[in-house]
Amino acid sequence: MASQEELPASRSKRLPRVAVILAAGQGTRMRSSLPKVLHEVAGRPMLAWVLDAARDAGCERLLVVVGHGAEKVRQALESPDITWVYQHEQLGTGHAVLQAAPEVTRESLVLVLSGDVPLVSGATLTSLAEMASAGWGALAVAMLEEPGGLGRVLTHLEGDFSRIVEAVDANPEELAVQRVNAGLYALPGPEVFEALSQLGTDNAQGEIYLTDAVTAAASQGRKVGLLELADPAEAWGVNDRRQLAQVHQRLLQRTVERLMKSGVTILDPDRTAVEPGVDVGRDTVLHPGVTLLGHTVIGEGCTLHAGAHLRDCHIGAGVTIEPYSCLHKTQVADSCRVGPFARLRPGAVLDTGARVGNFVEVKNSHLGEGSKAGHLAYLGDARVGEGANIGAGVVTCNYDGEKKHRSEIGKKAFVGSDTMLVAPVSVGDGATTAAGSVITNDVPAGDLGVGRARQRNVSGWAKRRSRGNEGD
Repeated sequence: MASQEELPASRSKRLPRVAVILAAGQGTRMRSSLPKVLHEVAGRPMLAWVLDAARDAGCERLLVVVGHGAEKVRQALESPDITWVYQHEQLGTGHAVLQAAPEVTRESLVLVLSGDVPLVSGATLTSLAEMASAGWGALAVAMLEEPGGLGRVLTHLEGDFSRIVEAVDANPEELAVQRVNAGLYALPGPEVFEALSQLGTDNAQGEIYLTDAVTAAASQGRKVGLLELADPAEAWGVNDRRQLAQVHQRLLQRTVERLMKSGVTILDPDRTAVEPGVDVGRDTVLHPGVTLLGHTVIGEGCTLHAGAHLRDCHIGAGVTIEPYSCLHKTQVADSCRVGPFARLRPGAVLDTGARVGNFVEVKNSHLGEGSKAGHLAYLGDARVGEGANIGAGVVTCNYDGEKKHRSEIGKKAFVGSDTMLVAPVSVGDGATTAAGSVITNDVPAGDLGVGRARQRNVSGWAKRRSRGNEGD
Protein backbone atom coordinates (compact mmCIF):
# COMPACT_ATOMS: atom_id res chain seq x y z
CA MET A 1 0.00 0.00 0.00
CA ALA A 2 1.41 3.39 -0.98
CA SER A 3 0.88 6.81 0.46
CA GLN A 4 0.41 9.90 -1.69
CA GLU A 5 4.08 10.71 -1.13
CA GLU A 6 5.30 7.29 -2.39
CA LEU A 7 3.65 6.62 -5.72
CA PRO A 8 5.08 4.38 -8.44
CA ALA A 9 5.90 5.97 -11.74
CA SER A 10 3.36 5.45 -14.52
CA ARG A 11 4.11 2.28 -16.52
CA SER A 12 1.63 2.75 -19.31
CA LYS A 13 0.27 5.36 -21.60
CA ARG A 14 -1.94 8.01 -20.06
CA LEU A 15 -5.51 7.04 -20.76
CA PRO A 16 -8.24 9.66 -21.09
CA ARG A 17 -9.88 10.19 -17.72
CA VAL A 18 -13.64 10.00 -17.23
CA ALA A 19 -15.36 10.75 -13.93
CA VAL A 20 -18.45 8.81 -12.90
CA ILE A 21 -19.97 10.67 -9.96
CA LEU A 22 -22.64 8.92 -7.94
CA ALA A 23 -25.28 11.46 -6.91
CA ALA A 24 -28.50 9.45 -6.90
CA GLY A 25 -28.88 8.82 -3.16
CA GLN A 26 -31.98 10.19 -1.44
CA GLY A 27 -30.30 11.02 1.86
CA THR A 28 -33.29 10.13 4.03
CA ARG A 29 -31.31 10.82 7.18
CA MET A 30 -30.99 14.45 6.11
CA ARG A 31 -34.76 14.77 6.65
CA SER A 32 -35.04 17.24 3.81
CA SER A 33 -36.95 17.77 0.56
CA LEU A 34 -33.66 18.95 -1.00
CA PRO A 35 -31.58 16.30 -2.81
CA LYS A 36 -28.68 15.37 -0.54
CA VAL A 37 -25.91 16.44 -2.93
CA LEU A 38 -27.39 19.96 -3.12
CA HIS A 39 -26.96 20.65 0.58
CA GLU A 40 -24.31 23.33 0.89
CA VAL A 41 -20.94 23.20 2.60
CA ALA A 42 -18.76 26.32 2.62
CA GLY A 43 -21.26 28.14 0.42
CA ARG A 44 -21.62 25.59 -2.38
CA PRO A 45 -23.54 22.35 -2.99
CA MET A 46 -21.57 19.26 -2.00
CA LEU A 47 -21.65 17.99 -5.57
CA ALA A 48 -20.02 21.21 -6.85
CA TRP A 49 -16.89 20.47 -4.81
CA VAL A 50 -16.67 16.95 -6.23
CA LEU A 51 -17.11 18.20 -9.80
CA ASP A 52 -14.30 20.71 -9.36
CA ALA A 53 -11.99 18.02 -7.95
CA ALA A 54 -12.67 15.85 -11.01
CA ARG A 55 -11.94 18.78 -13.31
CA ASP A 56 -8.71 19.52 -11.44
CA ALA A 57 -7.67 15.88 -11.94
CA GLY A 58 -7.93 16.28 -15.70
CA CYS A 59 -11.17 14.39 -16.33
CA GLU A 60 -12.27 15.03 -19.89
CA ARG A 61 -15.87 14.00 -19.22
CA LEU A 62 -18.08 14.19 -16.14
CA LEU A 63 -20.85 11.58 -15.97
CA VAL A 64 -23.16 12.36 -13.07
CA VAL A 65 -25.52 9.56 -12.04
CA VAL A 66 -28.70 11.09 -10.62
CA GLY A 67 -31.94 9.71 -9.28
CA HIS A 68 -33.94 11.37 -6.49
CA GLY A 69 -34.48 15.05 -7.31
CA ALA A 70 -32.61 14.71 -10.60
CA GLU A 71 -34.12 17.81 -12.21
CA LYS A 72 -33.29 19.97 -9.20
CA VAL A 73 -29.70 18.75 -9.35
CA ARG A 74 -29.46 19.50 -13.06
CA GLN A 75 -30.91 22.98 -12.69
CA ALA A 76 -28.46 23.82 -9.92
CA LEU A 77 -25.29 22.53 -11.59
CA GLU A 78 -25.91 22.34 -15.36
CA SER A 79 -22.65 22.70 -17.29
CA PRO A 80 -21.48 21.89 -20.85
CA ASP A 81 -18.94 19.34 -19.56
CA ILE A 82 -21.54 17.31 -17.61
CA THR A 83 -23.49 14.36 -19.00
CA TRP A 84 -26.46 13.42 -16.83
CA VAL A 85 -27.12 9.72 -16.35
CA TYR A 86 -30.34 8.50 -14.70
CA GLN A 87 -30.59 5.68 -12.17
CA HIS A 88 -34.30 4.98 -11.84
CA GLU A 89 -33.92 2.20 -9.27
CA GLN A 90 -31.61 2.38 -6.27
CA LEU A 91 -29.86 -0.99 -6.50
CA GLY A 92 -26.43 -0.16 -5.10
CA THR A 93 -23.19 1.53 -6.12
CA GLY A 94 -22.34 -1.08 -8.73
CA HIS A 95 -25.74 -0.65 -10.36
CA ALA A 96 -25.27 3.13 -10.32
CA VAL A 97 -21.91 2.86 -12.08
CA LEU A 98 -23.40 0.47 -14.65
CA GLN A 99 -25.83 3.20 -15.75
CA ALA A 100 -22.86 5.12 -17.15
CA ALA A 101 -21.64 2.19 -19.26
CA PRO A 102 -23.19 3.39 -22.57
CA GLU A 103 -21.23 6.64 -22.23
CA VAL A 104 -17.82 4.93 -21.91
CA THR A 105 -17.18 3.02 -25.12
CA ARG A 106 -13.41 3.40 -25.56
CA GLU A 107 -10.44 2.54 -23.42
CA SER A 108 -10.21 5.02 -20.57
CA LEU A 109 -9.53 5.41 -16.87
CA VAL A 110 -12.79 5.76 -14.95
CA LEU A 111 -12.64 7.73 -11.71
CA VAL A 112 -15.62 6.71 -9.59
CA LEU A 113 -16.53 9.36 -7.01
CA SER A 114 -19.37 10.04 -4.60
CA GLY A 115 -21.33 13.26 -4.78
CA ASP A 116 -21.61 13.36 -0.99
CA VAL A 117 -17.83 13.21 -0.30
CA PRO A 118 -16.95 16.86 -0.94
CA LEU A 119 -13.55 17.07 0.76
CA VAL A 120 -11.74 15.13 -1.96
CA SER A 121 -9.07 17.12 -3.78
CA GLY A 122 -7.93 17.13 -7.37
CA ALA A 123 -4.41 16.27 -6.21
CA THR A 124 -5.65 13.10 -4.52
CA LEU A 125 -7.56 12.02 -7.62
CA THR A 126 -4.49 12.65 -9.76
CA SER A 127 -2.41 10.47 -7.43
CA LEU A 128 -5.07 7.78 -7.56
CA ALA A 129 -5.10 7.84 -11.37
CA GLU A 130 -1.32 7.57 -11.53
CA MET A 131 -1.34 4.59 -9.18
CA ALA A 132 -4.03 2.87 -11.23
CA SER A 133 -1.90 3.15 -14.36
CA ALA A 134 0.61 0.74 -12.74
CA GLY A 135 -1.94 -2.06 -12.45
CA TRP A 136 -5.58 -2.98 -13.02
CA GLY A 137 -6.91 -0.15 -10.88
CA ALA A 138 -6.66 1.57 -7.52
CA LEU A 139 -8.80 2.72 -4.64
CA ALA A 140 -8.27 5.23 -1.86
CA VAL A 141 -8.26 4.12 1.77
CA ALA A 142 -8.17 5.97 5.07
CA MET A 143 -7.31 5.00 8.62
CA LEU A 144 -10.12 6.06 10.94
CA GLU A 145 -10.36 5.57 14.69
CA GLU A 146 -14.13 5.21 14.39
CA PRO A 147 -14.88 3.60 11.01
CA GLY A 148 -18.61 3.39 11.68
CA GLY A 149 -20.62 2.08 8.73
CA LEU A 150 -17.85 2.37 6.14
CA GLY A 151 -16.62 -0.67 4.25
CA ARG A 152 -13.47 -2.29 5.64
CA VAL A 153 -10.47 -2.85 3.35
CA LEU A 154 -8.70 -6.13 4.06
CA THR A 155 -5.15 -6.97 2.93
CA HIS A 156 -2.93 -10.02 2.75
CA LEU A 157 -0.07 -10.39 5.22
CA GLU A 158 2.33 -8.76 2.75
CA GLY A 159 0.04 -5.73 2.52
CA ASP A 160 -1.48 -6.33 -0.90
CA PHE A 161 -5.18 -5.71 -1.37
CA SER A 162 -7.41 -8.68 -0.64
CA ARG A 163 -11.04 -7.58 -0.52
CA ILE A 164 -13.58 -5.06 0.72
CA VAL A 165 -16.27 -6.01 3.19
CA GLU A 166 -19.27 -3.75 3.66
CA ALA A 167 -19.94 -3.00 7.32
CA VAL A 168 -23.37 -4.63 7.23
CA ASP A 169 -21.81 -7.86 5.92
CA ALA A 170 -18.70 -7.85 8.17
CA ASN A 171 -18.05 -10.14 11.11
CA PRO A 172 -16.73 -8.75 14.46
CA GLU A 173 -13.10 -9.35 13.52
CA GLU A 174 -13.52 -7.51 10.22
CA LEU A 175 -15.38 -4.66 11.90
CA ALA A 176 -12.32 -4.12 14.13
CA VAL A 177 -10.26 -3.13 11.06
CA GLN A 178 -9.69 0.63 10.93
CA ARG A 179 -8.66 0.82 7.28
CA VAL A 180 -11.77 1.89 5.39
CA ASN A 181 -12.81 2.30 1.82
CA ALA A 182 -12.83 6.02 1.00
CA GLY A 183 -15.23 5.51 -1.90
CA LEU A 184 -12.75 6.82 -4.48
CA TYR A 185 -11.71 4.53 -7.34
CA ALA A 186 -9.68 4.60 -10.54
CA LEU A 187 -10.74 1.64 -12.68
CA PRO A 188 -10.28 0.52 -16.30
CA GLY A 189 -13.10 1.33 -18.67
CA PRO A 190 -15.05 -0.18 -20.25
CA GLU A 191 -13.68 -3.36 -18.59
CA VAL A 192 -15.09 -2.46 -15.16
CA PHE A 193 -18.61 -2.38 -16.60
CA GLU A 194 -18.21 -5.92 -17.90
CA ALA A 195 -17.13 -7.06 -14.43
CA LEU A 196 -20.10 -5.32 -12.81
CA SER A 197 -22.60 -6.91 -15.19
CA GLN A 198 -21.56 -10.35 -13.95
CA LEU A 199 -22.21 -9.64 -10.26
CA GLY A 200 -25.16 -10.80 -8.22
CA THR A 201 -26.94 -9.36 -5.19
CA ASP A 202 -26.15 -12.02 -2.59
CA ASN A 203 -25.52 -9.64 0.31
CA ALA A 204 -27.32 -8.05 3.23
CA GLN A 205 -28.55 -5.14 1.14
CA GLY A 206 -29.62 -7.14 -1.90
CA GLU A 207 -27.63 -4.73 -4.09
CA ILE A 208 -24.87 -4.76 -6.69
CA TYR A 209 -21.73 -3.62 -4.90
CA LEU A 210 -18.98 -1.86 -6.84
CA THR A 211 -16.59 -3.17 -4.21
CA ASP A 212 -17.36 -6.75 -5.31
CA ALA A 213 -15.97 -6.00 -8.78
CA VAL A 214 -12.73 -4.70 -7.27
CA THR A 215 -12.49 -7.72 -4.97
CA ALA A 216 -13.11 -10.06 -7.92
CA ALA A 217 -10.27 -8.48 -9.89
CA ALA A 218 -7.88 -8.97 -6.98
CA SER A 219 -8.94 -12.60 -6.58
CA GLN A 220 -8.01 -13.14 -10.24
CA GLY A 221 -4.47 -11.95 -9.53
CA ARG A 222 -4.85 -8.45 -10.90
CA LYS A 223 -2.98 -5.69 -9.13
CA VAL A 224 -5.23 -3.26 -7.28
CA GLY A 225 -3.35 -0.38 -5.70
CA LEU A 226 -4.26 1.13 -2.33
CA LEU A 227 -3.69 4.86 -1.93
CA GLU A 228 -3.66 5.88 1.72
CA LEU A 229 -5.05 9.37 2.07
CA ALA A 230 -2.69 11.87 3.66
CA ASP A 231 -5.78 13.60 5.05
CA PRO A 232 -8.34 11.01 6.18
CA ALA A 233 -11.00 13.73 6.13
CA GLU A 234 -11.10 13.36 2.34
CA ALA A 235 -13.02 10.15 2.99
CA TRP A 236 -15.72 11.85 5.03
CA GLY A 237 -19.15 11.29 3.56
CA VAL A 238 -22.29 13.18 4.48
CA ASN A 239 -25.39 11.27 5.51
CA ASP A 240 -26.92 13.55 8.14
CA ARG A 241 -26.85 17.15 9.36
CA ARG A 242 -24.15 16.46 11.93
CA GLN A 243 -21.78 15.18 9.26
CA LEU A 244 -22.74 18.11 7.03
CA ALA A 245 -21.61 20.51 9.75
CA GLN A 246 -18.34 18.61 10.22
CA VAL A 247 -17.48 18.80 6.52
CA HIS A 248 -18.46 22.48 6.37
CA GLN A 249 -16.19 23.30 9.30
CA ARG A 250 -13.33 21.33 7.77
CA LEU A 251 -13.51 23.31 4.53
CA LEU A 252 -13.49 26.58 6.47
CA GLN A 253 -10.61 25.35 8.61
CA ARG A 254 -8.53 24.57 5.52
CA THR A 255 -9.04 28.10 4.26
CA VAL A 256 -8.17 29.72 7.59
CA GLU A 257 -4.98 27.66 7.81
CA ARG A 258 -4.04 28.66 4.26
CA LEU A 259 -4.53 32.34 5.02
CA MET A 260 -2.52 32.26 8.23
CA LYS A 261 0.36 30.60 6.37
CA SER A 262 0.21 33.39 3.78
CA GLY A 263 0.61 36.17 6.38
CA VAL A 264 -2.92 36.94 7.59
CA THR A 265 -3.54 37.40 11.32
CA ILE A 266 -6.64 35.53 12.47
CA LEU A 267 -7.05 36.12 16.18
CA ASP A 268 -9.56 33.35 16.85
CA PRO A 269 -9.60 30.77 14.02
CA ASP A 270 -12.41 28.75 15.62
CA ARG A 271 -14.73 31.77 15.52
CA THR A 272 -13.77 33.05 12.07
CA ALA A 273 -15.58 31.75 8.98
CA VAL A 274 -13.81 32.15 5.62
CA GLU A 275 -15.04 30.30 2.55
CA PRO A 276 -12.50 28.75 0.16
CA GLY A 277 -13.15 31.28 -2.62
CA VAL A 278 -11.96 34.20 -0.46
CA ASP A 279 -8.53 35.85 -0.82
CA VAL A 280 -7.00 38.00 1.93
CA GLY A 281 -3.83 40.10 1.68
CA ARG A 282 -0.84 39.99 4.02
CA ASP A 283 -0.90 41.79 7.36
CA THR A 284 -4.67 41.98 7.40
CA VAL A 285 -6.16 41.28 10.82
CA LEU A 286 -9.40 39.35 11.24
CA HIS A 287 -11.04 39.67 14.65
CA PRO A 288 -13.30 37.00 16.17
CA GLY A 289 -16.68 36.58 14.52
CA VAL A 290 -15.66 37.80 11.06
CA THR A 291 -17.42 36.05 8.16
CA LEU A 292 -16.04 36.24 4.62
CA LEU A 293 -18.09 34.52 1.91
CA GLY A 294 -18.21 33.90 -1.82
CA HIS A 295 -15.46 35.47 -3.90
CA THR A 296 -14.52 38.26 -1.51
CA VAL A 297 -11.07 39.81 -1.96
CA ILE A 298 -9.46 41.73 0.92
CA GLY A 299 -6.34 43.83 0.37
CA GLU A 300 -3.21 44.08 2.49
CA GLY A 301 -3.08 45.76 5.87
CA CYS A 302 -6.82 45.83 6.54
CA THR A 303 -8.56 45.38 9.87
CA LEU A 304 -11.91 43.65 10.09
CA HIS A 305 -13.50 43.87 13.53
CA ALA A 306 -15.88 41.52 15.30
CA GLY A 307 -19.03 40.56 13.45
CA ALA A 308 -18.05 42.00 10.06
CA HIS A 309 -19.94 40.04 7.39
CA LEU A 310 -18.81 40.31 3.74
CA ARG A 311 -20.02 38.44 0.67
CA ASP A 312 -18.60 38.86 -2.87
CA CYS A 313 -16.86 42.13 -2.02
CA HIS A 314 -13.65 43.73 -3.26
CA ILE A 315 -11.83 45.59 -0.50
CA GLY A 316 -8.68 47.65 -1.09
CA ALA A 317 -5.60 48.02 1.12
CA GLY A 318 -5.59 49.66 4.53
CA VAL A 319 -9.37 49.50 4.96
CA THR A 320 -11.01 49.30 8.37
CA ILE A 321 -14.35 47.51 8.72
CA GLU A 322 -15.79 48.33 12.11
CA PRO A 323 -17.85 45.84 14.16
CA TYR A 324 -21.06 44.31 12.86
CA SER A 325 -20.99 45.87 9.41
CA CYS A 326 -22.61 43.94 6.55
CA LEU A 327 -21.28 44.28 2.99
CA HIS A 328 -22.61 42.48 -0.11
CA LYS A 329 -21.28 42.88 -3.65
CA THR A 330 -19.55 46.16 -2.91
CA GLN A 331 -16.25 47.78 -3.86
CA VAL A 332 -14.29 49.63 -1.21
CA ALA A 333 -11.08 51.40 -2.25
CA ASP A 334 -7.92 51.92 -0.21
CA SER A 335 -7.95 53.61 3.21
CA CYS A 336 -11.73 53.65 3.64
CA ARG A 337 -13.52 53.16 6.93
CA VAL A 338 -16.89 51.41 7.19
CA GLY A 339 -19.13 51.10 10.23
CA PRO A 340 -19.80 50.15 12.90
CA PHE A 341 -23.24 48.72 12.07
CA ALA A 342 -23.08 49.91 8.46
CA ARG A 343 -24.79 48.15 5.58
CA LEU A 344 -23.36 48.29 2.06
CA ARG A 345 -25.66 46.64 -0.46
CA PRO A 346 -24.98 45.57 -4.08
CA GLY A 347 -23.66 48.35 -6.28
CA ALA A 348 -22.13 50.38 -3.46
CA VAL A 349 -18.74 51.82 -4.45
CA LEU A 350 -16.46 53.77 -2.09
CA ASP A 351 -13.50 55.65 -3.53
CA THR A 352 -10.24 56.14 -1.66
CA GLY A 353 -10.62 57.45 1.88
CA ALA A 354 -14.39 57.55 1.91
CA ARG A 355 -16.10 57.10 5.26
CA VAL A 356 -19.41 55.38 5.97
CA GLY A 357 -20.32 55.47 9.64
CA ASN A 358 -22.67 53.79 12.04
CA PHE A 359 -26.15 52.85 10.88
CA VAL A 360 -25.56 54.12 7.34
CA GLU A 361 -27.03 52.13 4.45
CA VAL A 362 -25.68 52.48 0.92
CA LYS A 363 -27.24 50.83 -2.14
CA ASN A 364 -26.24 51.20 -5.79
CA SER A 365 -24.40 54.42 -4.99
CA HIS A 366 -20.93 55.80 -5.63
CA LEU A 367 -19.18 57.78 -2.89
CA GLY A 368 -16.29 59.91 -4.12
CA GLU A 369 -12.82 60.18 -2.65
CA GLY A 370 -12.79 61.52 0.91
CA SER A 371 -16.59 61.83 1.13
CA LYS A 372 -18.32 61.11 4.43
CA ALA A 373 -21.67 59.82 5.59
CA GLY A 374 -21.16 59.73 9.33
CA HIS A 375 -24.32 58.20 10.73
CA LEU A 376 -27.99 57.36 10.37
CA ALA A 377 -28.29 57.97 6.62
CA TYR A 378 -29.67 56.14 3.59
CA LEU A 379 -28.00 56.63 0.21
CA GLY A 380 -29.74 54.75 -2.58
CA ASP A 381 -29.18 55.27 -6.33
CA ALA A 382 -26.94 58.25 -5.65
CA ARG A 383 -23.60 59.71 -6.63
CA VAL A 384 -21.73 61.61 -3.95
CA GLY A 385 -18.90 63.84 -5.07
CA GLU A 386 -15.37 64.05 -3.77
CA GLY A 387 -15.11 65.52 -0.28
CA ALA A 388 -18.88 65.84 0.22
CA ASN A 389 -20.42 65.57 3.68
CA ILE A 390 -23.70 63.76 4.31
CA GLY A 391 -25.31 64.71 7.62
CA ALA A 392 -27.15 62.53 10.10
CA GLY A 393 -30.60 61.34 9.05
CA VAL A 394 -30.19 62.20 5.35
CA VAL A 395 -32.34 60.10 3.01
CA THR A 396 -32.27 59.93 -0.76
CA CYS A 397 -35.93 59.33 -1.58
CA ASN A 398 -35.18 57.24 -4.64
CA TYR A 399 -38.45 55.36 -5.20
CA ASP A 400 -41.73 56.96 -6.26
CA GLY A 401 -43.75 53.76 -6.01
CA GLU A 402 -43.09 52.74 -9.60
CA LYS A 403 -39.54 53.68 -10.60
CA LYS A 404 -36.15 54.33 -9.02
CA HIS A 405 -34.55 57.76 -9.51
CA ARG A 406 -31.06 59.09 -8.90
CA SER A 407 -29.68 61.81 -6.68
CA GLU A 408 -26.51 63.71 -7.64
CA ILE A 409 -24.47 65.37 -4.90
CA GLY A 410 -21.54 67.47 -6.03
CA LYS A 411 -17.96 67.84 -4.84
CA LYS A 412 -17.58 69.29 -1.35
CA ALA A 413 -21.32 69.66 -1.02
CA PHE A 414 -22.76 69.76 2.50
CA VAL A 415 -26.07 67.98 2.95
CA GLY A 416 -27.49 69.06 6.30
CA SER A 417 -28.90 66.68 8.88
CA ASP A 418 -32.34 65.23 8.26
CA THR A 419 -32.46 66.41 4.64
CA MET A 420 -34.82 64.51 2.35
CA LEU A 421 -33.55 64.52 -1.25
CA VAL A 422 -36.60 63.69 -3.38
CA ALA A 423 -35.07 62.15 -6.50
CA PRO A 424 -34.46 62.92 -9.25
CA VAL A 425 -32.60 65.87 -7.81
CA SER A 426 -29.09 67.31 -7.68
CA VAL A 427 -27.08 69.31 -5.20
CA GLY A 428 -24.27 71.17 -6.97
CA ASP A 429 -20.58 71.42 -6.15
CA GLY A 430 -20.02 73.27 -2.89
CA ALA A 431 -23.77 73.65 -2.29
CA THR A 432 -25.47 73.27 1.09
CA THR A 433 -28.87 72.11 2.20
CA ALA A 434 -30.31 73.39 5.45
CA ALA A 435 -31.00 70.84 8.18
CA GLY A 436 -34.51 69.41 8.07
CA SER A 437 -35.11 70.39 4.45
CA VAL A 438 -37.16 68.50 1.89
CA ILE A 439 -35.34 69.19 -1.37
CA THR A 440 -37.51 68.68 -4.43
CA ASN A 441 -35.67 70.99 -6.86
CA ASP A 442 -32.02 71.15 -7.88
CA VAL A 443 -29.68 73.23 -5.71
CA PRO A 444 -27.16 75.08 -7.93
CA ALA A 445 -23.44 74.98 -7.15
CA GLY A 446 -22.50 77.14 -4.18
CA ASP A 447 -26.14 77.85 -3.17
CA LEU A 448 -28.03 77.11 0.01
CA GLY A 449 -31.15 75.00 -0.42
CA VAL A 450 -33.86 75.49 2.20
CA GLY A 451 -37.03 73.45 1.94
CA ARG A 452 -38.92 73.55 5.23
CA ALA A 453 -42.03 75.24 6.69
CA ARG A 454 -41.61 78.51 8.59
CA GLN A 455 -41.50 77.94 12.34
CA ARG A 456 -44.45 79.32 14.36
CA ASN A 457 -44.37 79.51 18.19
CA VAL A 458 -47.77 79.26 19.94
CA SER A 459 -47.69 81.47 23.04
CA GLY A 460 -48.98 79.96 26.30
CA TRP A 461 -49.45 76.54 24.79
CA ALA A 462 -48.32 74.58 27.85
CA LYS A 463 -50.69 76.45 30.26
CA ARG A 464 -53.70 76.07 27.97
CA ARG A 465 -52.95 72.40 27.44
CA SER A 466 -52.75 71.88 31.19
CA ARG A 467 -56.19 73.46 31.78
CA GLY A 468 -57.67 71.30 29.08
CA ASN A 469 -56.59 68.14 30.94
CA GLU A 470 -58.04 69.12 34.39
CA GLY A 471 -61.10 66.93 33.96
CA ASP A 472 -59.06 63.80 33.34
